[in-house]
Amino acid sequence: MKSTLVIGIILVALGTAGLVLKGFSYESKETVAKIGSLEASADITKDVEIPQALSIIVLVAGVAMVLVGLKK
Repeated sequence: MKSTLVIGIILVALGTAGLVLKGFSYESKETVAKIGSLEASADITKDVEIPQALSIIVLVAGVAMVLVGLKK
């Protein structure tokens, strides 16, 4: 397969996933207090939002690359 076609397909998949999922969350363990050798930590959930405009741009770029890859 041509590289532009493969990259285009990946971009289409990423753009579609961004539009469908709209974001994701993950947990991280962070130290909240440290006194001498005593340490307190907490699991914190963080949310990451994917901007809709970015997903649309990636999707359109992917479609364009697929079309260019098919023409060559």
